Amino acid sequence: MITEHAVLDVKPGQSLAFEKAMRKAVPLISVSDGFLGIEVLPCIERPGRYLLLVKWADVDAHEIGFRESERYQEWKALLHEFYHPFPVVQHYRESIVG
Repeated sequence: MITEHAVLDVKPGQSLAFEKAMRKAVPLISVSDGFLGIEVLPCIERPGRYLLLVKWADVDAHEIGFRESERYQEWKALLHEFYHPFPVVQHYRESIVG
């Protein structure tokens, strides 16, 4: 299992619209092979910032299975207009503790 991580900085005044769009977008990703779960956590100290955590079976499930799918094009259309700057997406292995 791996975790996809991205810090999403949403343009000022767009948080509510982003949250609505994210709720609409979740079904697009959740039906992907290898998808294991998603969290989108709002930052307490910095309104408009969110932490995206997606659990995948492996990197290929995300990079090939989802990103090369038609559903990803819909995901992009719903969400990518909200970000500034555009987020860096990274993948993490399982925890080294516990």
